[in-house]
Amino acid sequence: MKILVTGYTGQLGYDVVHYGKQWGLNMIGISSSDLDLTNEDTVFIYINKIKPDAIIHCAAYTAVDRAEDEKSTCWKVNVEGTKYLAKAAKSIHAKFMYISTDYVFDGKGEIPFKETDKPNPVGYYGKTKYEGEELVKRLLENWFIVRISWVFGINGNNFVKTMLRLANTRDELNVVSDQFGSPTYTFDLAKLLINMIQSEKYGIYHASNEGFCNWAEFAKEIFKHANKDIKVNSIATEDYPTAAVRPKNSRMSKQKLVENGFSTLPTWQDAVGRYLKELKLEVK
Repeated sequence: MKILVTGYTGQLGYDVVHYGKQWGLNMIGISSSDLDLTNEDTVFIYINKIKPDAIIHCAAYTAVDRAEDEKSTCWKVNVEGTKYLAKAAKSIHAKFMYISTDYVFDGKGEIPFKETDKPNPVGYYGKTKYEGEELVKRLLENWFIVRISWVFGINGNNFVKTMLRLANTRDELNVVSDQFGSPTYTFDLAKLLINMIQSEKYGIYHASNEGFCNWAEFAKEIFKHANKDIKVNSIATEDYPTAAVRPKNSRMSKQKLVENGFSTLPTWQDAVGRYLKELKLEVK
């Protein structure tokens, strides 16, 4: 099976390509330097030349705060780029997997959002990702939409790396404690996506490591596994203002995974421990 993966230089795309290769699949990872997704003609020509059996669309404009100012760029990448890629996939009858986000929800309440719940994004980034979902559903028949959250992986920047970096110069940190969700280790997620893309079990899925936490609890777990004595002070979202509104409830139900026979991911605490071991190996 030949699988094209966009966003190869990002955290998830990188792990998806490498895990797929371990399975003996023909993985082709591309980045924006290989293909400009905002150019429809270029996308059509490229996809029809490569002719993949499936496309896993990991590439996205993900600078959540900057998106509030760079709306045109965010829209071109997340909406127009997705549309062009989906249309090209349709022209060669390729399966299509669109990686979406918890930010399509408004974050209200405390109950985990179900796959069938109506999205209501509050920030521009979330709005573009939801529009991408709608385009995929309108344009294609054989599609997967996988919503993920709080991603961390070996390739690229993330919350874990930021906490470890700050811990080198500080002994106390203020971290938001009223936003809840599930951290997602891209290595674990890549396994699921490779398994899923080889199936015919199309639809909307939520995928993240098991269990919920807030950012302060996430930070404490990181420092515990890293053996760093850092005091974490819990603060409110309002005490850490950002350009984009963050959903306070990013909990997502993974019922669709279970119903379709896919294995849920390990707990987020277990994932943090394994990730930090992987980071140590990279440093060496």
